[in-house]
Amino acid sequence: MDAGILAPAMFLGLVAFLLLGYPVAFALAANGLLFAGIGIASGLFDVSLLSALPERVYGIVANPTLLAIPFFAFMGLILERSGMAEDLLDTIGQLFGSLRGGLAYAVILVGGLLAATTGVVAATVIAMGLISLPVMLRYGYDKRLASGVIAASGTLAQIVPPSLVLIVLADQLGASVGDMYKGALVPGLALVGLYLLYVFGVTLFRPHAAPAMPASARTLHGTALLLRVLTTLVPPLVLIFLVLGTIFLGVATPTEGGAMGAAGALLLALARGRLSRLQLTQAMDSTTRLTTFVIFILIGSTIFTLVFRGLDGDVWVEHLFDQLPGGVLGFLIVVNLLVFTLAFFLDFFEIAFIVVPLVGPIAYKLGIDPIWFGVMLAVNMQTAFMHPPFGFALFYLKSVAPKSIRTADIYRGAIPFLAIQLLMVAVVLAFPQVVLRDAPADASSVTEIPIDVDPDAYYLPAEWR
Repeated sequence: MDAGILAPAMFLGLVAFLLLGYPVAFALAANGLLFAGIGIASGLFDVSLLSALPERVYGIVANPTLLAIPFFAFMGLILERSGMAEDLLDTIGQLFGSLRGGLAYAVILVGGLLAATTGVVAATVIAMGLISLPVMLRYGYDKRLASGVIAASGTLAQIVPPSLVLIVLADQLGASVGDMYKGALVPGLALVGLYLLYVFGVTLFRPHAAPAMPASARTLHGTALLLRVLTTLVPPLVLIFLVLGTIFLGVATPTEGGAMGAAGALLLALARGRLSRLQLTQAMDSTTRLTTFVIFILIGSTIFTLVFRGLDGDVWVEHLFDQLPGGVLGFLIVVNLLVFTLAFFLDFFEIAFIVVPLVGPIAYKLGIDPIWFGVMLAVNMQTAFMHPPFGFALFYLKSVAPKSIRTADIYRGAIPFLAIQLLMVAVVLAFPQVVLRDAPADASSVTEIPIDVDPDAYYLPAEWR
């Protein structure tokens, strides 16, 4: 068998497994072992390489960085069940209710706050869909605008720290989670600003699509409203500082920050009197399921990657990108187009575990900063939640939306916000300093690896180095 055929056949085999509906973790592992057997039988794969698998699996389960995932997931689930989203939406809605688009502004701002405290897209979209969508429809909001605002605001949990995908990308790229969080902060806040700006534009040109709340619905005024804002906003802001502030200041690692956030979420829920044994059990069960899901995909991914590299798949991928014009910029544009296309069919975890291990080594060889590269991919992967017809945020919203909201309304409402997300990808690509602060203004000039390491050390087993 020709050695040049196995690697592309292995990649196509993975695509076939996924299209047949097999779970991603098992598709990755089974495909890897299948082609390892084919390679051994044809004399194109060294069977001794499989001896690296136990060490790699142990490295995954012993990785302290990944311990941040269950902490942040648990924190988000506890806060979602404590009614914080409902209180925030009600308070900020009262604060901006007298303005056109006030409820939409409230949803976006609360989406940003929830993203900075929960990091879970599904919980945010479902909570705001249940709470705010009926209210927005009751006061005359355009169905498409209301749907788009809620879905887009929920996806902020994908890019605003402590996003789970940033942890995964940092691990896959061998970068610091704290640095990845710092790099994603400005793009995340910029997306919040662009969403608000879009709603403001709608209120100027289509004022009937986002009317102000009637005076009868604004029940809090004066001192009562100020007190309500303080008692509602201060606890989550303190929690955000406890988690992100300690990480950014270097006081705590992301894992330690996640542990403090989980403890803080429990205290907030207890203070609200909304932490029952059932809620605690449900949060722990969901956290265990999510963490197990991530770990199994990682194990499947490491099997696939080991065999793929043993069949010189990395050489095949590198040759594919060698044919591209434009050097670093051409590589980045093609990778972003690939991720955007795959987002029609795969979720962000699948893209992170399948695509990043293939293109990450090439990015290192080109001297692309891993933080810039990771944040760019994270912003791009955010579109996976908003893509019609398979965007998960759209499905989450449809599952809780009133019957008067058609699927077509949700899809059409998502398109302007999807365009804003793509605009942010272009901004991050064109202006690296948005992520790196002190980077040169020209994206094509970012060609220095900022850390003194062997790039292959992150991707190859010890016996290959």
